[in-house]
Amino acid sequence: MEQRISLVTLGVLDVARSRAFYEALGWRGQEVEETVFFQAGGLALVLWGRDKLAQDCGLTAGTAGAPAGFGGIALAHNVRSDAEVDELLTAAERAGATVTKPAATNAVGFYSGVFVDPDGHAWEVAHNPGFQLAADGSLTIPDFGTT
Repeated sequence: MEQRISLVTLGVLDVARSRAFYEALGWRGQEVEETVFFQAGGLALVLWGRDKLAQDCGLTAGTAGAPAGFGGIALAHNVRSDAEVDELLTAAERAGATVTKPAATNAVGFYSGVFVDPDGHAWEVAHNPGFQLAADGSLTIPDFGTT
C-alpha cells in the first residue's frame, strides 16, 4: 500500500447544512448524488450522509444517526501565521462552528485552536513554524532525525 490519503469522507446529518457551513468558510464544492466533493490540495474532502457512510462501511451510525461523542479523529488545517489561526477560528464560529479550544500556544510550543463543525467533526487550526507550507498550501513533514 502506498503511503497516501486520497479522500477524507465526513459522515454528516444534513448534507445541505454541512455544505453551506464549509462554503461559508470559502470552500467550493460539487454535489453528485447527495454527496459533496471539495478539492483540498492534493486530496478531497467529501460530505456524505452519516447513515449512508456507516452502511457503506458495514457499520452502524448510532441512535437516529446522531454522533456518539468523539469519533477518534481530528482534521488539521495549518496556516502561515498566528493571526490566521485567530481569523479562521472566528470565521468558523460565524459560519456555525463551536470553538472547543480557543487559540493559544500549546504544550509543544506552536499556536493552535480547535473548532467542531455542525456534525461534531473536530478541526485543529495551527500555525507551526516547524511545518512549512509551500505556496500551494501543501505541507511536508520535517525530518525529525532518527531516535
